[in-house]
Amino acid sequence: MSTVLVIASSVLGVSSVSNQLIEETVTRLRSQDPQLRFVFRNLIRSPVPHLDEDAVTALRGAEPTNHAQLTALNLSNDLIAELQAADTIVIGAPMYNFGMPSTLKAWFDYVLRAGITFRYSESGPEGLVKGKRAIVILSRGGLYSEGTAQALDSQEPHLRNLLAFIGITDVTFIRAEKLAFGPEAREQAIDAARQQIGETIREACRRAA
Repeated sequence: MSTVLVIASSVLGVSSVSNQLIEETVTRLRSQDPQLRFVFRNLIRSPVPHLDEDAVTALRGAEPTNHAQLTALNLSNDLIAELQAADTIVIGAPMYNFGMPSTLKAWFDYVLRAGITFRYSESGPEGLVKGKRAIVILSRGGLYSEGTAQALDSQEPHLRNLLAFIGITDVTFIRAEKLAFGPEAREQAIDAARQQIGETIREACRRAA
């Protein structure tokens, strides 16, 4: 049975565009394959702690010497196990101050582990989380995929680099942009994102057939 890991990171709950588009993606995936197994990781309801000295010590491979280090290591192991078990990863990533939410960055901080999700070799770093695809849903108040504001985008390039670093290069970005440009622009952006979600899932099903 194929598994889908769904990661939400918006603080806006049901009013969040990225959360709404996550639900759209899950619904369409289920309609294509009712046998899919879903694992949901809501980083607002169950936040991953930001790194501290104990977490960094444990995640760099040292034997835990206190409860905080053991807790950090166990959480990292759990998050990595969810990632490794998934065939598809759906990530909802709103733009906050030109980048991803700090809660989502914290998730990456706990799953990027040398020797487990990546390794260094003579030819450079190699991602070890291979054979997976990701659907990343971006929500943005402005227009950052083109034009003068593109240089300010620290969201999509960062996410692309982090995923590629651990070996996930089959990535589709769904962009809902210009959400702050008024009601009409917002509705058009959401409709376009929903259409792209449908096309992405239909194409993935054709490839798998």
